[in-house]
Amino acid sequence: MKEIVVISGKGGTGKTSITASFAYLGEEDIVVADCDVDAADMHLLMQPDFAYAEDFYSGLIAQIDQDICTRCGKCSDVCRFNAIPVINGQYIVEPLDCEGCGYCARVCPVDAISMNEQKVGQFYISKTKARNTMVHAELGFGADNSGKLVAKVKKESKRIAEETKKDFVVVDGSPGIGCPVVSSLSGADLVVLVTEATVAGFHDLKRVYELVKKFNIKACCMINKFDLNSEIEKEIKDFLQQENIIHVSSLPYDESFTKAMTNGQTIVEYDENNLKKILTESWEKIKQITKGVK
Repeated sequence: MKEIVVISGKGGTGKTSITASFAYLGEEDIVVADCDVDAADMHLLMQPDFAYAEDFYSGLIAQIDQDICTRCGKCSDVCRFNAIPVINGQYIVEPLDCEGCGYCARVCPVDAISMNEQKVGQFYISKTKARNTMVHAELGFGADNSGKLVAKVKKESKRIAEETKKDFVVVDGSPGIGCPVVSSLSGADLVVLVTEATVAGFHDLKRVYELVKKFNIKACCMINKFDLNSEIEKEIKDFLQQENIIHVSSLPYDESFTKAMTNGQTIVEYDENNLKKILTESWEKIKQITKGVK
């Protein structure tokens, strides 16, 4: 079993649309993992059934027992995050501001404060319209610990792939270079970098590849909207050659990306012509590259 992680240095490059197309083309041979938990949206294209769901708990949050609290204010005084204001005469913990450090509970003279594990998201295992298994999750608004939730998604998708003897796990990673991206890259066999022919796209491609190199993972690249700027496209191709990154394909700017999303379809479902051909050939090429990775 091989793990393919699709990432981009910035949002808006078409990463999820491309990954969803691979997931649709892979059918029963793959397990899909949506690790973009901060802004999960692959479910809009893959139509999972949400057959299994569980709450995800991570980190601690303070809770004040108002029946015990003497309103001394010591907890509010020591809170560096201003998370315990006075509301209607009571000291109340603001969930979005509490960092779970536990200092307030330590200084409370009457033990009115407890530190409780907090629910930060939802975790799902589904069947999709492509007849494959999709492991996905969604982080709650303002919640932290996205890296831990990504790690859970990856671990479960690998377990399912190994138990059902699937050839590939296809991972939709987060954009950027933050904690969830680092977690997405852990244990990957191949990274597919999705970029676009813009100054920002090229800049963030170079930045995210610096991260990939630290993991010593083989990389390939797809250039989306290559015809937006021919000079930048050439610079990207020169960079790929210089860094020994395999250039898989280039896709033209096409409004079918947006129209497919509006219809709740992957690109290969919506477009029966040029884009479908390019993406199908790209998927076959990526599978061959992955099989050659030791």
